[in-house]
Amino acid sequence: MFLKDLCLSSPGRQHCVAVLNAVSCSVLSSGKMESSGGSPVESHWDDLRPRGKLFPIWGKAKRPGTAWPGDYDGSHPCFLNRGFTEMHCMRGHSNFVSCVCIIPPSDLYPRGLIATGGNDHNICVFTVDNTAPLYVLKGHTNTVCSLSSGKFGTLLSGSWDTTCKVWLNDRCMMTLQGHTAAIWAVKILPEQGLMLTGSADKTIKLWKAGRCERTYAGHEDCVRGLAILSEMEFLSCSNDASVRRWHISGECLHVYYGHTNYIYSVSVFPHCKDFITTGEDRSLRIWKQGECVQTIRLPAQSVWCCCVLDNDDIVVGASDGIIRVFTKSLERTASAEEIQAFENELSQASIDPKTGDLGDINADDLPGKEHLKDPGMRDGQTRLIKDNGKVEAYQWSVSEGRWIKIGDVVGSSGGTQQTSGKVLFEGKEYDYVFTIDVNESGPSYKLPYNISDDPWLTAYNFLQKNDLNPMFLDQVAKFIIDNTKGQAPLNTNTEFSDPFTGAGRYVPGSSSLSNTAPAADPFTGAGRYVPGSASNVVAPVGGHDPYTGMGAYQSAKAENIYFPKKDAVTFDQANPTQILGKLKELNGNAAEEQKLTEDDLIILEKLLSATCNTSAEMPTAQQIQTLWKAINWPEDIVFPALDILRLSVRHPIVNENFCGEKAHVQFIHLLLKFLNPQGKPANQLLALRALCNCFVSQAGQKLLMEQRDEIMTQAIEVKSGNNKNVHIALATLTLNYAVCLHKVNNIEGKAQCLSVISTVMEVVKDLEAVFRLLVALGTLISDDKNAVQLAKSLGVDSQIKKYVSVSEPAKVKECCRFVLNLL
Repeated sequence: MFLKDLCLSSPGRQHCVAVLNAVSCSVLSSGKMESSGGSPVESHWDDLRPRGKLFPIWGKAKRPGTAWPGDYDGSHPCFLNRGFTEMHCMRGHSNFVSCVCIIPPSDLYPRGLIATGGNDHNICVFTVDNTAPLYVLKGHTNTVCSLSSGKFGTLLSGSWDTTCKVWLNDRCMMTLQGHTAAIWAVKILPEQGLMLTGSADKTIKLWKAGRCERTYAGHEDCVRGLAILSEMEFLSCSNDASVRRWHISGECLHVYYGHTNYIYSVSVFPHCKDFITTGEDRSLRIWKQGECVQTIRLPAQSVWCCCVLDNDDIVVGASDGIIRVFTKSLERTASAEEIQAFENELSQASIDPKTGDLGDINADDLPGKEHLKDPGMRDGQTRLIKDNGKVEAYQWSVSEGRWIKIGDVVGSSGGTQQTSGKVLFEGKEYDYVFTIDVNESGPSYKLPYNISDDPWLTAYNFLQKNDLNPMFLDQVAKFIIDNTKGQAPLNTNTEFSDPFTGAGRYVPGSSSLSNTAPAADPFTGAGRYVPGSASNVVAPVGGHDPYTGMGAYQSAKAENIYFPKKDAVTFDQANPTQILGKLKELNGNAAEEQKLTEDDLIILEKLLSATCNTSAEMPTAQQIQTLWKAINWPEDIVFPALDILRLSVRHPIVNENFCGEKAHVQFIHLLLKFLNPQGKPANQLLALRALCNCFVSQAGQKLLMEQRDEIMTQAIEVKSGNNKNVHIALATLTLNYAVCLHKVNNIEGKAQCLSVISTVMEVVKDLEAVFRLLVALGTLISDDKNAVQLAKSLGVDSQIKKYVSVSEPAKVKECCRFVLNLL
């Protein structure tokens, strides 16, 4: 079985969690190691030697994925205690385990938790002392291949389904969408709310509060690993055999070359910027001050994972199912016998020349053993010699001043597309990737297929994915069968297969991902109608309502009068005379087919009177139909009609008509059209206000809650403008959603609102908008511990602290203090 992932437990404890290509994982503990105190790495790395190696118990399983803990007794050589002992073997997945991470200790779980992701699409979360899962996280639709934990119990997961999910305890808070292929690596940055994801689409993305803030491009193949250097810098490794150091701003600061094949894992030493990498070239490499200072070869083709312990010891897991520990400490160095056993094992390894690890090899041109009399030029230098007809590989050790045999070079066991037939598609490897032409004039579709798959199920999934007619099922299935010649699954040795992709050894450039989805204000001048000009008047003192400034609001009260808010906030103030005057003026400029008749204008005037409570009449179907005609005017003249809509939708009859089952889709899509960031600020403002006013009736609340994700995703796009009234309307829309979400147990909805609050809070300057966002925040987190934890993980508390010092209006400072008390 394969060792696919390793992670270090809580700082100060030398525990290591190992994940294998099986249905279980193990917790390994050292009772002998002492922490070095986390001092910076200063000494040279040329003395790094094996501390010993740990053999897992899964090698004798009766069938794939079955643990066999009683197969050996403690006297067997592979169970010799070299400082680590197995504490637990956790089970919970129904297919292989692909990744692991530690969730830091909390008040509820003072020893922390262990999270594992698997090929069964699930994440299992364990306590340290129990071999059965505490709970299982479901939501991904394909293999979960990367995990990272953050503060306050947050967990970030990446999957083959091209999405990442943010979890808080046992709930999914948000889903990050944007990559076009499998996500191999995820990391949560030290700064709260920032997350990194690396994908088979060759890009890295930075996420802030659930939104993609930046995309890093530069790697030429799948991004396989990420490591955090500081709040401002991180590392990435890739199938292109390079490591890149990035600044969070997007600049690539340096590219490191040294590996000759895919790089699977990168890990950083504590308290410095030195790091280690492992990959498909059978090597562990130590990098110091930007240079590769040591290369350690292992007797296994694929070195899948690595981590650095607090005492600077290095742990690696490889495709031979063995964990090996290396140290620079003389006190912890393995015995001479153990080191010799390691070298003997290494010298007996077989090296495949077709992997490209040793360059182009022509055995006839190689020198004999006399070539090893000359010293090497640098640590890790590889030299090939021919001895008795065999090609042997040696590596130079600076510390020992000698050449160490690292294996015999033998024929290929397969690994390139030409030798194994594997084809990379969307970050995964298949035996076949067919191009299907459904008809001559239509597009072509890619159909990936492994010979172990059911051709009928594959055909069915292919038709479903591409929304093709089911009548093609027999034809597609027959095509698969005919073109695979009825091949049965190969009985390959699983020791050298990648459980992520199902492929053999990797060779950079053998295939690459190729199917990446292609991815002013007209209202100026005295006496002119300005939409919303009278809608945000706030009396300085003497009002009890902090939204309108009316009544007897007293800032000196210590009582929290701000949240949780119980009712929606609406935009009610208007001057009907000016609105109608502007409507008539612009009607004269409208195209003939869009012009309103005199009767239409009278009808809209009556509607405005009925909905503004200046008339006892009720809105009629004719009036609503005329309003619908008006709000479909061109964008440059539609704003007075939108203002009538904003006022009219508060009436239950109008609200039911627009937000009810019959016309609600058209209505929402019409309003969202005006929320284009490049659109007119007046239209953005009035569309947002209309949405806010929809919350006054049950029909409007129901519709906006059903369409929450689409509405909030589009609404937040207008944050980049400088119009303060637009910002106030956006904050009010968020507040109204918070009011509704406070009444229901919808943590995912709250997560989206918290993300919007965090994002908008960074750009707004108007204190009224800030105040409404604070009230929304307070409403969301009131009486909800999960929401409080999520707000903390997004770093909202650090964002709002500056508003405690605001002197006027006093409501901003007071509300901020109440929110911080909850956080």
